[in-house]
Amino acid sequence: MTKNTRWQRIGQGLTGLLAAAAAQSALAVGNLPGGPAVNQLDLHPPVTKIAAEVQTLHYGLLVVCAVIFVAVFGVMFYSIIKHRKSVGAKSANFHESVAVEIAWTIVPFLIVTAMGLAATKTVVAMKDTSNADLTIKATGYQWKWGYDYLKGEGEGIGFVSTLDVGQRQMSDAGKPAGDNYLLKVDNPLVVPVNKKIRIITTANDVIHAWMVPAFAVKQDAIPGFVRDTWFRAEKTGDFYGQCAELCGKEHAYMPIHVKVLSQADYAKWVEGKKKELAAKADDPAKVWKMEDLSARGEKVYAANCAVCHKPDGKGAGPIKALDGSPVVQDADKAKQIAVLLNGQNNGAMPAWKSLSDTEIAAVITYTKNTWSNKTGQLVQPADVLALRK
Repeated sequence: MTKNTRWQRIGQGLTGLLAAAAAQSALAVGNLPGGPAVNQLDLHPPVTKIAAEVQTLHYGLLVVCAVIFVAVFGVMFYSIIKHRKSVGAKSANFHESVAVEIAWTIVPFLIVTAMGLAATKTVVAMKDTSNADLTIKATGYQWKWGYDYLKGEGEGIGFVSTLDVGQRQMSDAGKPAGDNYLLKVDNPLVVPVNKKIRIITTANDVIHAWMVPAFAVKQDAIPGFVRDTWFRAEKTGDFYGQCAELCGKEHAYMPIHVKVLSQADYAKWVEGKKKELAAKADDPAKVWKMEDLSARGEKVYAANCAVCHKPDGKGAGPIKALDGSPVVQDADKAKQIAVLLNGQNNGAMPAWKSLSDTEIAAVITYTKNTWSNKTGQLVQPADVLALRK
């Protein structure tokens, strides 16, 4: 190999490395405020008093454990090195020491007791959900969260929070992008700053867990049971979490997004949300045309059904296909209405009572007249209302 050829090879190699570095730089992500950070090793920056106390306990106990580690292994290695046979050390011949045995029993007991006392105050405070300013029920579904504002400003508001459709498309294509990849939702949970928020958790199908690290909150959501937790965010902003229980194949697509607003902005959000819900609460006696109801049903399907049954209605694995489904094609429309209202297969298909009569009628009409399901059947909101009652 000539000298020139060698330098050409070196230049080509450097060019390749630079190109690879540039490509990696293009794919690089940054820290997500309120969410995960790049190469994060520490806990999330605390946003609540409880989270700050948990972090202080974490550091304090870590120091205690480190001191014990250094002391125990320091004495052990000192003894091994200082009294090794090669330097002429002679083995001592002695029996047990009552004083030493008492010391190594009492000292660890005192250390563990002190650590327990330090944590007890925080643990008790974490469980005190009394005198909440706002109470919200968080219901886990496979694989989304339902939020119902039960008490306080915003009472009566309810919606479902689902992974943003664009995030799902990026995942399916294997092309992740953005600092909030798989954390963006269509409807974040909105709460006011400096208010005590009680979160009641339950689930519709399997065990989920509502977790937001910046709040130091993690509470299991168990079917048939009610648990509760609370937080008081001390700053406005967006904060992220995820379901923390392995709840099925879409577990990674069940994020939590909490938007903390100032009191004034929260009041505006409540007003706007109630107007939005009132607009959606269509008159169930209204008679719809096929094309209008199907168009609306397509939107409802994309937001709530496509994640499991797929946009083409083919389903996947244990999820039944809607394209060609006997229930969908059955002339008795009450059968499909009952499935949406009550669910089936022990919760594998969740109940969708949170949807309005018009939304359920629309999505059923859409599925009955899409793909190969050319039934020509039209389901009116009044049909759903009759069965709901």
